[in-house]
Amino acid sequence: MKEILKRIKPKEYGENYKSHILEMYKLYVEMADRISSRRQTANSFFLTINSAIIGFVGYIKISEINEYNWIIEVAGIFLCYVWYRLVRSYKDLNSGKFKVIHEIEKELPLSPYDAEWEAIGRGKNPNLYLPFTNLELKTPLIFGLIHLATIIISIPWCKLIDMF
Repeated sequence: MKEILKRIKPKEYGENYKSHILEMYKLYVEMADRISSRRQTANSFFLTINSAIIGFVGYIKISEINEYNWIIEVAGIFLCYVWYRLVRSYKDLNSGKFKVIHEIEKELPLSPYDAEWEAIGRGKNPNLYLPFTNLELKTPLIFGLIHLATIIISIPWCKLIDMF
């Protein structure tokens, strides 16, 4: 990665090398922050949609079995899968961005993000740092299980047993 990041040597670049690195660093850190913001917006969207689906199906009343309720719940399970994949994608993208940030910091007088990462045990000690992503990845699974349970509950088991 270092070879890709440092394509031009300082002497070849000229006198603005360090100041341009600093400006690129600031911009790159801002981009990493925007990814986190987009991630939170996506989480809010999926949380709202899944809550609405569960609320809607609850409003219909499961006791009044509607033969098409399962379609809504299957859509909810699909949305949960998309939500999970999106969170994983944002997690992977942010991980890559912070690797690049750490490399850029090697060219700067201070390395605050690398120092912070070191202070929290590089994510290996849950007593120092437990990534929010762990909870974030479980939330779509929990909603998916609620949708699945609703499908199972809404199946007219008595009618199915009587058929056999």
